[in-house]
Formats: sequence, structure tokens, C-alpha cells
Amino acid sequence: MLADTFIILTVMFIAVMGPSVVVAILGYAVIKALSRNPSAASKIFMGMAIMLVFVEAIAVVAILIIFQMFGK
Repeated sequence: MLADTFIILTVMFIAVMGPSVVVAILGYAVIKALSRNPSAASKIFMGMAIMLVFVEAIAVVAILIIFQMFGK
């Protein structure tokens, strides 16, 4: 029982860390882009918002797949 819980938590950690790293890299890239060209803020923020939606969708799908695989 304890081993199953550890496996589930490990898989969930990996599934959540992937999108979290992408969000961090995206935030860094947006700050860097805004510092280079502040006048393009609206275009940069629109692209950032679209990317964040896709990344969060991947995280939600990954968690749903984990629940489906390990649900009892």
C-alpha cells in the first residue's frame, strides 16, 4: 500500500514539474523580451497568455490521466 502511494506521488510530481518548469522558462523569456522592447508589450503578453493556457491544459490532462491510471 505504501509503495503504491509512493509511485502515484512520484508520477504526479513528474507530471506537474514539467509544466511548472515551462511556466518558469516562459516567465523568464517574457521579462527578457519586455526589457528589450517595452513597446511590444501587448503582443508579448498575448503570446504569453496563449502559451500559459496550453501549458496548464497539458498539466490538467496529465493529472487526469494519472487519476485514470491509478484510480481504484
